[in-house]
This record gives sequence, structure tokens and C-alpha cells, in this order.
Amino acid sequence: MSNNSKDIQELNEVLSVISEKVPKLITDLLGTIYSEEAGAQMGKAVGKFYQELVSSGIPEEEALKMAKDYMNTIKSVTSTFGNKHD
Repeated sequence: MSNNSKDIQELNEVLSVISEKVPKLITDLLGTIYSEEAGAQMGKAVGKFYQELVSSGIPEEEALKMAKDYMNTIKSVTSTFGNKHD
């Protein structure tokens, strides 16, 4: 077998493994990001962020806006990641 044929065979084997493993990896990762536990942790993080802002002297209305922006940023990042791999 020539080196070129051997290289092509090895590449096909690697691509085969990737095509089998990567979709499951992505599905598992997205399941983790969108799990009930992840939602609860995000809620706690946003709530704590809001509390810290208020306790630092930020007016409640402004702190609420900042907390919403923070939550939207988190959602945007996870959504962007998820859309690239759907």
C-alpha cells in the first residue's frame, strides 16, 4: 500500500471516529448547559449579582437592568454555542 493510500485510510478512520463521537459530545454538553441544575445556578448567579449591585449602592432599578443584561449575556453565549452545533 502506498503512503498516500495509507494516509487516506487513516484520515477516513479518524473522520469516522469523529463523526460518531462529536455529535454525542455536543448533545451531552448542551444537555448540561440547559439542565434544571444549570438554570437554578444561573438564577442564583443573577440574583447574587443583583444583590451585590444594590448593596454597593446601585439604585434598584439600575441594578435590575444590569442583572437582566447579565442574564441576557449568559443566554446569548449559550445560545450562540448551541446554534453553531445544532
